[in-house]
Amino acid sequence: MSVSDTALVIMAGGLGTRFGGVKQLAEVGPAGEAILDFTIRDAHSVGVERIVVIARSDIDDDLRRHLRRHHRSGLNLEVVHQDAFGPARARPWGTGHAVAAAATLLDGPALVLNADDYYGPTGVQRVAVAAAADRTRAVMLGFPLAGTLPASGLVSRGVCRLGADGLLDGLLETHGIGWSGATVTASDPQGVLDPAVPVSMNIWGLPRHAVERLVGQWEEFHGRHPEDQMVEFLLPEALDQQRREGSLETLVLPTDEEWIGITNREDLEAVRAAFAAR
Repeated sequence: MSVSDTALVIMAGGLGTRFGGVKQLAEVGPAGEAILDFTIRDAHSVGVERIVVIARSDIDDDLRRHLRRHHRSGLNLEVVHQDAFGPARARPWGTGHAVAAAATLLDGPALVLNADDYYGPTGVQRVAVAAAADRTRAVMLGFPLAGTLPASGLVSRGVCRLGADGLLDGLLETHGIGWSGATVTASDPQGVLDPAVPVSMNIWGLPRHAVERLVGQWEEFHGRHPEDQMVEFLLPEALDQQRREGSLETLVLPTDEEWIGITNREDLEAVRAAFAAR
């Protein structure tokens, strides 16, 4: 199945507050690569050539300079400034807003993922191929929760409920997740979680109609929260709303790939060691 009209959409608009800097460009590879450089190479290896990066306008120069240094000339790159789409505020409006900001550039399947997460060498390939093969529904990788947790600190994850057919039957954005001894707990909603439960790490294959609906959802969301400086329009929640509306099915592909990601600056040593060993 051809992926020639698929775009790799990299969400790089976060502030990196817990990291304390621009973690999207943090050097983790042996030649100074950032995580997004490995993702772009994986996309190219399966025929995805078009790259759309959604970033803040204040890192545009650094981003372009970095990509020119690590990729061949003629990289098919477009940069979207998330902070130029919709009302301005200090905190980005969220991952759903990021994809909506790029919607006018996307005319085929979109392989959407985080700049600071690496989904394993087969992650991009599996989602890209599945999304190109069935352009009526979404695709996501489902990672076992335990493999996505840092040794210390708390994170948020989209905890998934699957139907017998492997389709997503519900997704709950869960916050304050971390290890408490040998147990995984969460603060919101409060409880104990199964370490093997599949979670979304924000790698999606989206059909065109899902991206178009995101634009309308963003407008509805902002209409409800026009002055709120903290609330976020999150991609997993928006896609789950489409599921509840009956307009989108999402196939969850289980994976045993090692997820590698940066949340805190303390993660850098382990992430660099993981890429050095590849």
